[in-house]
Amino acid sequence: MPRAAPPRPPRDLLPWADEISSGKIAGPSFRCRGARQVTQPPCTISSSPSKIRGLRWYIVALLALASELNYLDRQALSVLAQTIQDELGFTTIEYSYITSAFLASYTVMYLVSGRLVDWLGSRKSFSIFVTGWSIATILHFFARSPFHFAACRFLLGATEPANFPAGVKAVSEWFPMRERALAVGLFNAGTAIGAGLAAPVVSVIALTLGWRWAFVITGGLGFLWVIVWHFAYRLPPEHPRLSDEEKTLILDGRAAGAPPVPMLAWSKILRMRATWACVFARMLTDPVTYLFVFWTPKYLQEVQGFDLKDIGKFSWIPFVALALGNIAGGLVPNRLVRLGWTVNRARMSVMLLASLAMPVLCFSITRATVPAIALTCISLAMFCHAAWANMTLPAEILPSNAIGSVTGLAGALGGVMGIVTQTAIGWTVQNLSFTPVFAVAAFMHLSALIGVKLLIGKISQRPPEADAPTSA
Repeated sequence: MPRAAPPRPPRDLLPWADEISSGKIAGPSFRCRGARQVTQPPCTISSSPSKIRGLRWYIVALLALASELNYLDRQALSVLAQTIQDELGFTTIEYSYITSAFLASYTVMYLVSGRLVDWLGSRKSFSIFVTGWSIATILHFFARSPFHFAACRFLLGATEPANFPAGVKAVSEWFPMRERALAVGLFNAGTAIGAGLAAPVVSVIALTLGWRWAFVITGGLGFLWVIVWHFAYRLPPEHPRLSDEEKTLILDGRAAGAPPVPMLAWSKILRMRATWACVFARMLTDPVTYLFVFWTPKYLQEVQGFDLKDIGKFSWIPFVALALGNIAGGLVPNRLVRLGWTVNRARMSVMLLASLAMPVLCFSITRATVPAIALTCISLAMFCHAAWANMTLPAEILPSNAIGSVTGLAGALGGVMGIVTQTAIGWTVQNLSFTPVFAVAAFMHLSALIGVKLLIGKISQRPPEADAPTSA
C-alpha cells in the first residue's frame, strides 16, 4: 500500500512553501494523523527597514528647518509690532520692555539650555524645546496688554536658544570631522531663511485671518516638526535606516558601539583652551550679527533714503546673502579637504579670507552714495560674516560631551556683548553716525581669528573625542 503524501499547508501559508521545502525557513513542528512531521512557517515576518542613502543630509535638513521655525516665530512680533501697537494702544517704550524680556531670558537660557542639551541629548532636547517655543508663540494669540506680550516673549526667549547647542551637538553626532563645517553651515542657514520668510509669511496670514492667527499658525508648524523629529532621529549606531557604509563614514575616528561618554564637569570644561576659543569668537562676532540683523533696515532708511516700500522690496536680499554665507562657510572647506587640504588649513583659510574682506566691505558701506551699491556691500559683508562660521567651532575643537555646554556658554556671553553693543550702537548712531560702528565691526573677525589661533593652534584632523582635553 503506497504511503500517503504529507498534507498540503493551508492556503495562507502557501507563500512560504518553497522556502520551507528548501530549509530556508524553520518553524515550529506540527503533526497530522497518519503523516510524518512537517514544519510550519513562522507566524510573523521580520524584515529590516530599507536603508536611506545619504541619511545624514536628511538629518541636517531637519535641523535647518528647526532653525527656520526658530527665527520665523521670533520675527513674527517684529513684523506685526506696529499693527499690534495701533490696535492695543501701547507705546514704543512699552514695546522696548517686551523685546527686553525676550533678550533677558534668552541670554540666561542660552547658558542653561546648553548644559541641558548635554544632559538630555539632542533628540530629547529638540523635542522639549521646540514644543516649548511653539507653545510660547501660540500664547501670543491671547495677549491683551504689554505685560501679556512680555510674559510670552520671556517664555519664548527661555525656550528658543536650545536650538543652537542641540543643533551643533546633533551635527557632531551625525557627521565626520571633515563635513561638520558644511553641516553646521546648512543648519545655521535656516536662521537667515526663517528671518527672510517672516515678513511675507506673517504679513499674508495677518492680512487674511488677522494678526493673532499669525502666531497660531507659525507656532503650530513647530508641533508638526516635533512629530517628524521624534520618528526620524536616532543616534547613528541605533538608526535602522542607516547603511553600514554611511555609518562607517560617520564614525570615522570613533569607536563604533562605544558606550555614551558622561557629561564633562564645568571644572574640566573651563580649563580647556578650546572652550575659551569658542567663547572669544562668539563674544567678538555675535555683536556683528546683531548689528546686521537689527540695524540694516535703519541704515538703509536713514542714510540711503529707502522708504518703507523699498525696505519691503529689498530687505530680503542681505538675508539671502547671509544664508548663502553660512552654506559657503562649510561647503568651501569641505571641497578643499576633498582636494587634499587638511581640515585646519581649509577652515583657517576661509576664516582668514572672510576676515580680510570685512574691512574693505565695511569701509565701502560708509562711503557708498548709491543705494544699490550700499545694499550690495552690506549683502557681501553679511555673506563674509556668515562664512566665518563662528558656530561651527565647538563641533570641530571640542569633545562631544562638552559641545552643548560650551555652545551655550559662548552664546550667552555673546548675547551679553550684543546687549552692551546695542546700547553703544544706538548712542553712536544718534550722536555721530554709522561710520564708527562699521569701522569697529570691520576688525572683529580678524581679532577673533587671531585669538582662536593663539588658543587652539590648529583644528585637528581627528575628531576631538580622540584627543585628551587641553588645559589652559
